[in-house]
Amino acid sequence: MGVLDRFKLDGKVAVVTGASSGLGVAFAQALAEAGADLVLGARREDRMAETGALVTSAGRKWVALKTDVTKPEDCAALIALAIETYGRVDILVNNAGVGTAVPSTRETSEEFRSVLETNLMGCYWMAQEFARQNVGGGSIVNISSVLGMRTGGLPQAAYSSSKAALIGLTRDLAAQWTARKGIRVNALAPGFFPSEMSDHLPAETIVLVKKLTPAGRLGDPMELAATLVWLVSDAASYVTGTTIPVDGGFVSP
Repeated sequence: MGVLDRFKLDGKVAVVTGASSGLGVAFAQALAEAGADLVLGARREDRMAETGALVTSAGRKWVALKTDVTKPEDCAALIALAIETYGRVDILVNNAGVGTAVPSTRETSEEFRSVLETNLMGCYWMAQEFARQNVGGGSIVNISSVLGMRTGGLPQAAYSSSKAALIGLTRDLAAQWTARKGIRVNALAPGFFPSEMSDHLPAETIVLVKKLTPAGRLGDPMELAATLVWLVSDAASYVTGTTIPVDGGFVSP
């Protein structure tokens, strides 16, 4: 196999959660362009058709299912859809997530738990079902955040905690599954990219982020998606249990 062939995903089936907007759309498009067929999951069912159109334009097939990752039965149904439609499942991108910015003295227990239920527990339920149904090995990528590695100066205790915990979950699942099941488990830690989450940040916060980022700008979603394609491909076949920041240097100073 030549080096460029290692990046191809021909014949692979990828499941992407949070596929209705933002980075999830970029992930689905990039995976399709690399040759994978897609299974899309998100709570906003009506918006996944737009993502699917990008998959179709890349010449690949797709199916979609309304999915709330906080419900284990929804996670099981999404993986089952992949098996029923394509006869296999090879890649899982745990992208579904929520973000909050609430001062810790005012954050309620319900608000804190809801973030962890989506960002951490939802990833676990998806990964668990993927590992149960996968045959022949595969790749899981959990979408963490640089805010799980350093503070961004915002009141985001729940979000940062969930993303830091996801890094720990990634290490443990890799230790359990890579040798035994042939499933590599890694995480991406995006910096600041244009998305629904970043759209709600104050303008002065964006200015500060750019100052704190050696690259001096926000990232392009396809810069992150290209890293994802590498990570799930055979080009990264000896990479597991790690978290890779894609952040313009935000965590490096």
